Amino acid sequence: MAQDPSLPGAELLLARTGDAGLMLRLSGPWRLHANLPSPGLVAREFESAQPRQVAFDTAALTGWDSGLLTFLLNVMELCQQRAVSVDRGGLPTGVQRLLALAEAVPERKGARRDEVQASWLARVGTAVLNARGPMLDVLGFVGQATTAFAKLFRGRARFRRSDLMLLIQQAGADALGITTLISFLVGTILAFVGAVQLQQFGAAIYVADLVGIAMVREMGAMMTAIVIAGRTGAAYAAQLGTMKVNQEVDALTTMGISPLEFLVLPRMIALCLMMPLLCLYADFLGILGGATVGVGMLRLAPLVYYNQTAGAVHIGDLVGGVFKAGVYGVLIAIAGCMRGMQCGTSASAVGEAATSAVVTGIVAIITACGLFAVIFYVLGI
Repeated sequence: MAQDPSLPGAELLLARTGDAGLMLRLSGPWRLHANLPSPGLVAREFESAQPRQVAFDTAALTGWDSGLLTFLLNVMELCQQRAVSVDRGGLPTGVQRLLALAEAVPERKGARRDEVQASWLARVGTAVLNARGPMLDVLGFVGQATTAFAKLFRGRARFRRSDLMLLIQQAGADALGITTLISFLVGTILAFVGAVQLQQFGAAIYVADLVGIAMVREMGAMMTAIVIAGRTGAAYAAQLGTMKVNQEVDALTTMGISPLEFLVLPRMIALCLMMPLLCLYADFLGILGGATVGVGMLRLAPLVYYNQTAGAVHIGDLVGGVFKAGVYGVLIAIAGCMRGMQCGTSASAVGEAATSAVVTGIVAIITACGLFAVIFYVLGI
């Protein structure tokens, strides 16, 4: 059994039957504007299986246009070349009639145009149009999440409080171990890098300033967010993707329960609440790692290191870092939940959704970090 992972909307599943036959199961909307599965997948299956008959199952087909007809004509041409019989009984009546009409009228010689290389402007326009779909999906998901939060504030959101408590524990307390390790090591690395340079000028005491400001303003929030994106964001995408594969999401919709409220909203709440707390914890561990280097390697007195850090770090730096962490938490939750809800119906799609969630989350975090740096500089913060 093989599956073409082209677009979640249009799917092709190949299944072998007992009598040396091959069943092509078509599901979703088969339209020209989507990236339809390639007939090459069927050709490769012919080479490995060598079936004697090909049949079609279109029970899950939700829509079609000439894109489906083109695919079927290519498949039937492959069958004719390999002397494989075709059973058209599983195709919709309208498709069967159009196929019969296409085969009854022979193609005129020279009717097909030679492929013309598109200009760079046309390629740029095509790329922009192709990027419009994902952008609309993101905006639609953000809009639905905003609506769910509005229902939460009105006390009308439907989700289990026990699930929220469990998700808070998973996003917060269960992440303390990896956050401790990463934050302490980042603080230690910053202190080592600063000590090597500052010792040349006899300014080793300013290692405390370097580590404190860097951890509180930037590194504490960003490193925590990256860790959580790889840990919790991927977990959200895998969990929701598995629910979609098992048709649990469809079951909630059938019962009149919004999957966005029941599944997505508590995950977003948990991550938005825990990220600022994890950021504060990471700031403390990073400064502690820097103090370990300052006291152990540079022979600074602990009280001197503490006073230098307290004088360098201001409350505005701390508030700014915590605010960034909260925004990063929102971005991670959106990336993980959105990719999970967009997951296909195959087992491999779950892994792809988790990978995509991590990549999307980290890219969003780094982009937001750059924007915050510019905004804070302009505001003089």
